[in-house]
Amino acid sequence: MDILNLVNKLEELFSQGRSLPFTHNVIINEDQMIDLIDQMRISIPEEIKRSQQIIAQRDRILAQAKDEHDRMMEIANEKREQLISAHEISVEASNRAKQIISQAQTEADVIKQEADKYALASLKKLELEMERSIAQVRNGIKTLEYNPDDPDNHSNNE
Repeated sequence: MDILNLVNKLEELFSQGRSLPFTHNVIINEDQMIDLIDQMRISIPEEIKRSQQIIAQRDRILAQAKDEHDRMMEIANEKREQLISAHEISVEASNRAKQIISQAQTEADVIKQEADKYALASLKKLELEMERSIAQVRNGIKTLEYNPDDPDNHSNNE
């Protein structure tokens, strides 16, 4: 299940909880809370796997671009060697090879930048989602741990 859906369910669970009068505390169903936390534990590794797949895809694209670059370099070098016999033709071949190399490098750079941007955006989104989830879980834990009627809490807070 998507982590955002789980966060929404967690928020819904809190909103459905009963408020304790004169406090900011809410009573929620423990089983539902534990179930949501368990689902989050399962979902977060799935989100990480998706990010790893994105990174692997970026690496494949970069490898393909490098292979294409290498292939174009070989082609350019072969063409240049074949055309060395005539000065004008060899100059033209050299210029064309440089153009091919430059174009391949530019394309590889663009692909790498786009893959990096996509991976970075995905990882930042995942980080934000995980931070929100962790904050909500911590707030839930604090809420569940604090009991104003418990005399031990009064002595700890004083």
